[in-house]
Amino acid sequence: MREYNSDRIDFRSDTVTQPTRAMRAAMNEAVVGDDVLGDDPTVLTLQKRVAAMFGKEAGLFIASGTMSNAIALRTHTVPGDEIVCDKTAHIYRYEGGGYAALCGASIALIEGEKSLMTPDQVRLAIRKAEGSQGHYPNGRLVCVENTTNLGGGSCYDQATLDEIAQVAKEHGCATHIDGARIFNAAIATGVDVTRMCQAYDSVSICLSKGLGAPIGSVLVGSESFIAQAHRWRKMFGGGWRQAGLLAAAGLHALDHHIDRLEDDHRRATTIATALNEFEEFTVDLSTVQTNMVYAQTQRPASEVAELLRSNGVDLFDIAPQRIRVVTHLHITDEDVEAFLEICRGLFV
Repeated sequence: MREYNSDRIDFRSDTVTQPTRAMRAAMNEAVVGDDVLGDDPTVLTLQKRVAAMFGKEAGLFIASGTMSNAIALRTHTVPGDEIVCDKTAHIYRYEGGGYAALCGASIALIEGEKSLMTPDQVRLAIRKAEGSQGHYPNGRLVCVENTTNLGGGSCYDQATLDEIAQVAKEHGCATHIDGARIFNAAIATGVDVTRMCQAYDSVSICLSKGLGAPIGSVLVGSESFIAQAHRWRKMFGGGWRQAGLLAAAGLHALDHHIDRLEDDHRRATTIATALNEFEEFTVDLSTVQTNMVYAQTQRPASEVAELLRSNGVDLFDIAPQRIRVVTHLHITDEDVEAFLEICRGLFV
């Protein structure tokens, strides 16, 4: 679905998408108000709709996934608490240390398999100050990422998600899902997002990745949780005015861009399978469950990325010998075939 002129194939991220013509029309026609004053009708509609989709009482429209996670973590914790997550989790690796700077929290890291934690690992990671002679922080929050970015786009199975939440509750911890690509997980697993997130206290849902909106995430949870989160959004500088223009893009994405994620997954699988046949690349095909392909390279990944860039293909080298390919709204079947043909010319 390419609706803009470009002579490049951009695999850097699913955040590079631009609003489609239909989405721009929806934005242009949006009825707006002042969201800080609580009277932007399109924002209110988006918040209510996403909350209902996820089986939660309320929602809050926020500028970014990082801010949404930061607000969730701050709402769930107080300074001196500890957050449990996988060592590759976005909240730990890519959010600027916000858990420390904004929450005053420490973090307990788990070494999951393909970035997927197990209930037993979570159980062992939760520490409590009580009974430790004051040595330990209070384990207060368990954060799950679904899909897992650095896990290659892998998804949790539902039984594991449920059991992790149960372990957390048994140990007095709240639960949060970083659902930046949670609709990808739902498409890949066949589990509805309401069921997927049933046992979790809060979920952050990104609209500007696979769904193709230009900006925004929605944080959902109980009414009391969202009321507190609204206060933290204000304190973090996240209050905005006529945000209905952006909320309209999110509503359009929910209407038109969820089911098509299956196309992104199919294209990623095609790419992964083909790359694995080149001597240059090694792909763990078991991780390619959604729209991401992580490939090990024989030569330095920076060299591979530069070769591809000079031939019209943009992607990230994310480790000395690892590249990432992300499919999205603006990657077509023709782009996939053109990319593989370029690889045949460079790496065979």
